[in-house]
Amino acid sequence: MDRKLKIARPKAGLLLIASPRFKNLYGPERGTYGRRKEIAVKEIKATMDFLDLVDPGIVYEREDAEKAIAQFFDEKVDFVYAEFLSWSEDFAWIRFLRDCPQIPIFFANVAKPRMSFETTLDEDDFIDYLCAGTLVGSLEGSGSIRRVPRKGVRTVLGTREEITEKLRVFANAARTRSILRRSNVGLMANMNEAMWSTYIDNYDLFTKIGPEIHYLPYSDYGTEIEALGDEEVKAYADELTSKYDMMPDVEYDKFIGCVKATLGIKKLAEKNDIDCFVYNDIDQATFRIAGCRAGFYPQWFNENVSVLVPEADIGAGLITYILKLMSGKNVNFIEPFHIEDDFGTFAGGHAGPNDHNDPAWQGNVVISRDVRFAKTSWKYAGAPFAWNRFSPGMKTVAGLFEEGGRYKLITFQAESLSEKDTPQSHLKHLLATYSHGIFKPVVPVKELFEQVLRIGATQHYAIVDGDYTAELEAFAEIMDFEFYNIK
Repeated sequence: MDRKLKIARPKAGLLLIASPRFKNLYGPERGTYGRRKEIAVKEIKATMDFLDLVDPGIVYEREDAEKAIAQFFDEKVDFVYAEFLSWSEDFAWIRFLRDCPQIPIFFANVAKPRMSFETTLDEDDFIDYLCAGTLVGSLEGSGSIRRVPRKGVRTVLGTREEITEKLRVFANAARTRSILRRSNVGLMANMNEAMWSTYIDNYDLFTKIGPEIHYLPYSDYGTEIEALGDEEVKAYADELTSKYDMMPDVEYDKFIGCVKATLGIKKLAEKNDIDCFVYNDIDQATFRIAGCRAGFYPQWFNENVSVLVPEADIGAGLITYILKLMSGKNVNFIEPFHIEDDFGTFAGGHAGPNDHNDPAWQGNVVISRDVRFAKTSWKYAGAPFAWNRFSPGMKTVAGLFEEGGRYKLITFQAESLSEKDTPQSHLKHLLATYSHGIFKPVVPVKELFEQVLRIGATQHYAIVDGDYTAELEAFAEIMDFEFYNIK
C-alpha cells in the first residue's frame, strides 16, 4: 500500500444538520438563523485542523442528505462527524442513517459554557435561543441511531474542547480501519503447526477486518536470496555493524547468511506490496532455504509504515500493524515468558526479527549469536540476530484473538524497566536468543494474567511506547470487537 496513504490525515465527512423551518427567520442585529449557522460551521471547522474535511454544506433537506452520502462515498471518508446545529426535523438524519454505506459515525453534542441571550423577548434573542437548541436535536436523533441499527457509531457530549480531544482519538481509530481495508498481509508460507490456537479464519480476516492475505512461497524466498548482489549485502551488513557492537563469538560468514535471510524478506515484502509480513520462522522450510532464520529488521518496514512479525501469527501481526498505524512509532512483538512474584514483574520478548531501529535506543542492541539455533545442524547454525533490550518506559500491551467468529482485543499498561531499575539484575541483556524486557504492569501481575487467562487468549502481544488505550477502545467499538482493558 502506498506509504502516503498511511501517513495522511484522517478524512472526515461533515454532516451538520439544521432546520429548514428556521432557516430564514431574521433578527435585525445578528441576521438570519441560516447566516448564524454558517458562522457556527466556520467555528466548528476551525477546531478540526488535524482532519482532511469533506464538507457538502449544511444539511437542511432530504436532498442535502443524499448529496452528502454520495460525496462521502466518492471521496472515501474514514468516518462521518455528525452534529445537530439546533433542533431540526429528523427526516434528513433518518434517511442518512438508512442509506449511507457502513462508515463509522462520530455523533456529537456540544455543551456551551453559557448562552448568548438572557430572555427571548426580542427577535434576535429568540433566534439565538433556537440556535442553541442542539440538545433537543441530539436527543431526537439519538433514538434513530438505535432504531436504524448501524455499527461503529460513537455518541459523545462535552464542551467543544472536550469533543475535539475525543474526536482526535476516534479519527485515529477510524483512519486505522480504512487503511486496514486496503492493506495486504503476507504469510510465508503456511500456518504455524506448532501453535494452532493462533489460527484465524482468513475469510473473516478479509470481510470483518479488511486486509487481503497473500501466501508467499518459499521458492520465491529462495529466489530472492540467490538474486542478492554482493554490494547490497555488504551495504546492509556495514549498516548493522556501524550501529551495533558485535559479540566476539559471532562468525562473520554466519552473520552474512543472516543478513541475506533478512534481505530476502524485505525483497518479498517490496515486490508483493506487503504491509504486514507474517514470517513463519520456525518452519523447517525456512531453514532449508535460508540456512537460518532472519534475525534483523530492515528499516524499510518503518519507512513504509509496515511491520514484520515471526511465528506465522496473523492476529499478532495485525495488532502490531494496528499499533504501528495508530502511533507511527517502533512497535515490538513479545510473548510473556514468566512471572517473578517477588518483584511483581514478568519477563517478555521474542526470538526472530524484532524492531531494533528506534534511534534513541541503539545502545540497547548488540549483534549476538542465536545460541539456541547454534545447536542445530542447519547451514548457518549460530547465525546472529539483533539482541535488543526493549526501551524503558510505560508501554501499551495489546493482543488480538479470534473466538467463534468474533474478535477479542485485550490491552493493559506495563512499564518496561531499564537495567538500572530491574530488581532481578542490573545487566542490560538477560535472556540470550530473545529480544526482551522486564515489565512491571500497572495491575498486579498475578491478577493481570489471571484475568487474561479467564478471557482466553494466546501468547503473542504487541507493545508500543505511550498509552493508546483510548484509540484501541474506539477501534474495537468501530470494528465490533470485544474489548478488554485490564486496569
